[in-house]
Amino acid sequence: MRKTLALFSLSLGIALLSPVRSVVAQVTIMTRPPVPSTPSRVSQRPVIIPTIPRREPQPTPPPRITPTPPIPALKPIGLSNDCTPRRACLGWDEQLFWGGKGKGKPGDRWALIRSIDNSLRYLQAPSAARIYQNYPIKEITIDRVRRSLLRFRELVRTSRSAAQLQAAVRREFQFYKSTGNDGKGTVKFTAYYKPVYEASRVPTSEFKYPIYALPPDFKQWEKPHPTRLELEGKDALLGKDSRLNGLELFWFRDRFDAYLIHIQGSAELKLTDGTVTGVGYAGATDYPWTSIGKALLQDGKNTQKQTTMPGIINFFQRNPKAMDDYLPLWERFIFFRDKGNTPATGSIGVPVTPERSIATDKSLMPPGALALVNTRFPYVVSGGRLEYRRVSRFVLDQDTGSAIKTPGRVDYFMGTGKVAGDRAGVTGGNGTLYYLLLKE
Repeated sequence: MRKTLALFSLSLGIALLSPVRSVVAQVTIMTRPPVPSTPSRVSQRPVIIPTIPRREPQPTPPPRITPTPPIPALKPIGLSNDCTPRRACLGWDEQLFWGGKGKGKPGDRWALIRSIDNSLRYLQAPSAARIYQNYPIKEITIDRVRRSLLRFRELVRTSRSAAQLQAAVRREFQFYKSTGNDGKGTVKFTAYYKPVYEASRVPTSEFKYPIYALPPDFKQWEKPHPTRLELEGKDALLGKDSRLNGLELFWFRDRFDAYLIHIQGSAELKLTDGTVTGVGYAGATDYPWTSIGKALLQDGKNTQKQTTMPGIINFFQRNPKAMDDYLPLWERFIFFRDKGNTPATGSIGVPVTPERSIATDKSLMPPGALALVNTRFPYVVSGGRLEYRRVSRFVLDQDTGSAIKTPGRVDYFMGTGKVAGDRAGVTGGNGTLYYLLLKE
């Protein structure tokens, strides 16, 4: 979707007055003098009447417009002390101890602690200090974020139940609520995952759809950047005629697999030579997100219920030629780097943890900070079905995304592999987002 900026120009016509030399009209009034008693010479003097120059009206200056200050992305809120039942209150994170509703399942408490440690490591970096130095909410400082993480880590380590942790957090921490996409706290939640795909290091008749490395001269590319259609062609097989020829990293059997990696930003690859590696985000052209699911819906190709990722995949499996028309609609093109067999890494340079890391707009939200999401997520139940459950989940803000540009968007990391992909593909709904910092 192209956005066209209309530039409105206001011109004021200003009359420039040149210095004008006074011009007077001389009017001579002749009068008959009285008859003198003796003959004499009478001098006649002219009467001078000055002409007053006409003053031109001056243009009225435009009214001074005072800019409206931006609405803060986060606002502190108070929590009531009579919250009942506790399971319905913020901070009830039973997955830490019991694995959700399932009995006998180990919780992911230590996974959360590792994620906290990742954020603490990030906060030691000089880049983190620079970012927090300019963070727009002055009371959210890098020191306060660090102290909050250390105290929360201790509470997670020592708490013996979801209720005990909930009570301690509500007692010791100030909650900052995201203003959301409507100024009232409504946040749209989606999910992402690290997919696993088969790929080849060399092109073959079977593996022919490439992903590309970042061009070495990319910073010098003129804008507007080439579109997806221009870089890879309508069928994604532009090959030697592409500006990216020679920058291929890996080749894929399925064109949509390569496209999904562009959406996810990273992937784990099982290569035909028996090795395993990973690719991660290296850069992208400057175009906004375009929803292929929305385009299919508008064209009557899918129903509203089929706008999920499984529904989109199913459509293209049945109509592979339709990819020629729909995939180029998203003009943004993603470049990758070979990361080897390493964990999925977020935008702040630390690993992201399944169900404990989120992606937000890092120009608005505090990177690495402790957060709490309150929404509904799908879970696998008996028979492989997916069942939605409302959760109040402690997470760390460790990633971002090209489509996340407001305080009303959160992308939740589901993990790696097919099950995570199935869950991520049907995640989408509203909820609320909070950041937790020690009371001062």
